[in-house]
Amino acid sequence: MSAAGSQFLKAQGSALEESSSALTARVRGTVHVIGAGLLGASVGLGLRDRGVDVTLEDQSPTTVALAADYGAGRLRTAQDPEPSLVVVATPPDVTADVVARALASYPSAVVTDVASVKLAPYLELQRRGLDLTNYVGSHPMAGRERGGAIMARADLFVARPWVICRDHETPAEALALVESVALDLGATLLEMTPEEHDRSVGLVSHLPQVVSSLLAARLLSATEQAIGLAGGGLRDTTRIASSDPELWVQILGANREPVVELLDAFAQDLASFTDALRDPAQTGARRRIADLLSSGNSGVARIPGKHGSSERFSTIQVLIDDTPGQLGRLLTDLGELGINMEDLRLEHSPGAQIGFAEIAVLPEVAERAVTDLVELGWRTL
Repeated sequence: MSAAGSQFLKAQGSALEESSSALTARVRGTVHVIGAGLLGASVGLGLRDRGVDVTLEDQSPTTVALAADYGAGRLRTAQDPEPSLVVVATPPDVTADVVARALASYPSAVVTDVASVKLAPYLELQRRGLDLTNYVGSHPMAGRERGGAIMARADLFVARPWVICRDHETPAEALALVESVALDLGATLLEMTPEEHDRSVGLVSHLPQVVSSLLAARLLSATEQAIGLAGGGLRDTTRIASSDPELWVQILGANREPVVELLDAFAQDLASFTDALRDPAQTGARRRIADLLSSGNSGVARIPGKHGSSERFSTIQVLIDDTPGQLGRLLTDLGELGINMEDLRLEHSPGAQIGFAEIAVLPEVAERAVTDLVELGWRTL
C-alpha cells in the first residue's frame, strides 16, 4: 500500500475513534483488566476512549508497562478502590486460575473472561466449588493474526459479535455490566450456553485455523517458481495460518472434542472428494465432485456480510499503480461518485509496480461503478 493510502486509512480509523470517544460510557466505576495483550489492551483502549477508568495487570512487567504506554490504562495500585468489573484476558490454559483469584481478590466485583473457549474454564471453576454468582463468561469474536499490546486497537470490537455465557444464577446487574462493556466497545451481543459457544467457534474459527495452517504447511516443499504464482485464492485461504502456534495449541486442546468431531467429518468429505477425483471416469464421480463443490457455494452464501447481514456484494477489481497517492485518489473518486465501499482488499503483483484493489459494492451499483471509474481513467478487470 502506498504511504498516502496508509495515511488515508489511518485517518479513517482516527475519525472512528474520535466519534466513539464522544459517546457516554455505560460502564460505571473502574474496570480492571488482567492480561495486557491484544484483547486486554484493546478493551482498555476502547474504554479509555469513553472516559472509563481502566487499571491494568499482567504477569509480565514489560507487557503491562507497554500497554499503559499505549494508553490502555494505568497500573493498579494498593490504594485503588475495588473495581466494579474485572476483565480476564489471559491465555486459555490459565483462565480458570486467574478468574478464581479475581473472584477471591475482588468479592464485590463482577468478573468476566474473554477466552475463546468457554466450557473448560467454567467446568473447572465449578469443580473447585467456587461461588460463581458474579462470574459471567464472555467472548468477543475479534482478533488479529499477531498479538500483543502493540497490535491493540480501540475499535477492534466494533460491529463484531460478543458472546455472553450466563447461567440461571447470574444476577441481572452482573449480566448488565458485562453487556455494557461489550456495547461500549461497539460490539453486537449474542447469548449462548458454554456448550453452544464452543461448538460454534469450533466450526467458524477453530476448524478454519487447522485447515489454513495445514494448507500453508504444504508450501514448505514448494519451489520458488510455484510460490511466485500465488494469487488471491492462496492468500485468502492461508491468511490466518500466521497465527501464534502456542496459543492455538491451548485453544484446540481446550476445545478438542468439537474440533475432533468436525475434523473427522471434514476428513470424510476430503476422502470422498479424493476418491472421486482419482478416477473421474467412474460412474457418478463427476457428480460427486460437483455436489461437494456446490455445497461449498451454498455454505459460503450463509456467511454474514457487513454488520451481520447475509447480504452478498459484487466485487470490482481496479488496477492501481504502486506509487504514493494512488489508493487515496481511488477512494476519493469512489466517494465523489457516491459509491459506498463495503470492503477493500489489496493485492500486489509480484515483480511489477502495480497492484489490485478488490472493492466490494452492492450489486445494484456495480455496473455503474465500473462505468464511472473507467470514465475517470481507472483500469478495471
